[in-house]
Amino acid sequence: MQRLHFRESSRVAAGLLAATGIALTACGSSGGGSGSTTPATHSASSTSQSSAPAGGAEPTGGNAAVTVIKKNWATFFNAKTRTSRRIALLQDGERLAAVIKTQSGSSLAASASAKVAHVTLTGTHQASVTYSIYVAGQNVLPNQQGVAVYQNGIWKVGLVSFCGLLKIENLGKSSGLPPGCKG
Repeated sequence: MQRLHFRESSRVAAGLLAATGIALTACGSSGGGSGSTTPATHSASSTSQSSAPAGGAEPTGGNAAVTVIKKNWATFFNAKTRTSRRIALLQDGERLAAVIKTQSGSSLAASASAKVAHVTLTGTHQASVTYSIYVAGQNVLPNQQGVAVYQNGIWKVGLVSFCGLLKIENLGKSSGLPPGCKG
């Protein structure tokens, strides 16, 4: 019975993922809950060098960075967010633009959302994000672990997180994932 419930939730989640083009890390959840966020000082490299957002780059440390990460993550997962904005909020989003555009047309997109519970900065260019995915107000993927990446002056949903969601949608299989998720 519990296994059936998991499969049923996974199917709902897969529909949500297809509907919204959102991301999560396939690795399971962390034990981190509501503890404080601790900025780290080591640097990780970003993969692209295009222009920063209008008004300058977003902060890379402290509570200001955590606030921006939460905001950007929620915006990416918000069903009402324009597709072009979602693409801009995904690390190397242009690589998966076609997937995001296709998925955003689903009827489930209108009821999808995410809530960030916790952010831990793991460097000036990366953060761990604990979040939950909701469909029609029901928490279908609670306490998921994702990655935010600082790229081009913007905190973005990590490509590894998005591809992890696509893998869940694909019933856990890597075969059939878009080329942007391979390699």
